[in-house]
Amino acid sequence: MKAMVIPVTPFRQNCSLLWCETTMRGALVDPGGDGEHLEAAVRENGVEIEKILVTHGHVDHAGAVAVMAETYGVPIEGPHPDDTFLIQSLEKQGAKYGFSQVRDFLPDRWLEGGDEVTVGELHFGVRHCPGHTPGHIVFHQGDAGVAFVGDVLFKGSVGRSDLPRGNHEQLIRAIRSELWPLGDDTTFVPGHGPLSTFGNERQSNPYCSDFVEI
Repeated sequence: MKAMVIPVTPFRQNCSLLWCETTMRGALVDPGGDGEHLEAAVRENGVEIEKILVTHGHVDHAGAVAVMAETYGVPIEGPHPDDTFLIQSLEKQGAKYGFSQVRDFLPDRWLEGGDEVTVGELHFGVRHCPGHTPGHIVFHQGDAGVAFVGDVLFKGSVGRSDLPRGNHEQLIRAIRSELWPLGDDTTFVPGHGPLSTFGNERQSNPYCSDFVEI
């Protein structure tokens, strides 16, 4: 697997372009905005986009999903159906933050924990990790040892739980039960900021390390 992180929108959200080196077929994970910038990266790397993947329904992650899916004529997969209320309010979210070209959308495939997603010859496991939003999911590519975790976990921090239908205890439980078993050596791409590993966060994250009680 090849992947590159492309920060987009004033929130500097980490959109990821990933692709299968054998087929050069790929996906955009959480295209929140700046579509022309994303299209340029796709062209420069010679990738054929075959789907859009979405971790959750906040506008900085999903604001350009409808436009990108239309541009490439590809299906949208994710998030979990518990984020329907956010997906159906994207236009309102966009207006609130001054985002342009934001449209509500209906995924071609809602995802549940335990589902599998393919991109070219790559296989991704899906983990349902609620707490930041109720329908937040994570994509894990086991062969590469990489997880795309959206706003569940950050280097030295965790996702906000004070937004609609957030729940801090649920978030920490999801991190420990759904992410830690993927292995300490797993590198994760967060929704914002630098990459880290699950092992590093288990040792040092002040919110969810093995030394923090909930």
